[in-house]
Amino acid sequence: KIHKAAIVGNIAKVQHVLLFGKNDLNDRDKMNRTALHVACANGHSAVVTLLLERKCLHNLCDNENRTALMKAIECQEEECATLLLEHGADPNVMDVCGNTALHYAVFCQNISLAAKLL
Repeated sequence: KIHKAAIVGNIAKVQHVLLFGKNDLNDRDKMNRTALHVACANGHSAVVTLLLERKCLHNLCDNENRTALMKAIECQEEECATLLLEHGADPNVMDVCGNTALHYAVFCQNISLAAKLL
């Protein structure tokens, strides 16, 4: 499954799954996360790049209305967050508590990401 490959950063397996149509680019798991969410949360920038190049929907939300950008910031994965922003991820989406990506950056004390979000 694409999520299992993305969570461990197995780019070859992600490509294989997509090539043979076993999963769609935007398939969701039980928590409504996409492969992009789990790749970002685990800092697998090569997988993130592949998914973005394949035109995945990068503003999809999980069960808590968190985007992949929020997950990248929450998990201190700045390279993944930067890739998402460069590909047009919306930093103004709010999670179920009303927090945006900037709130996550401030909470995690990530000044450089907070600056990119302003």
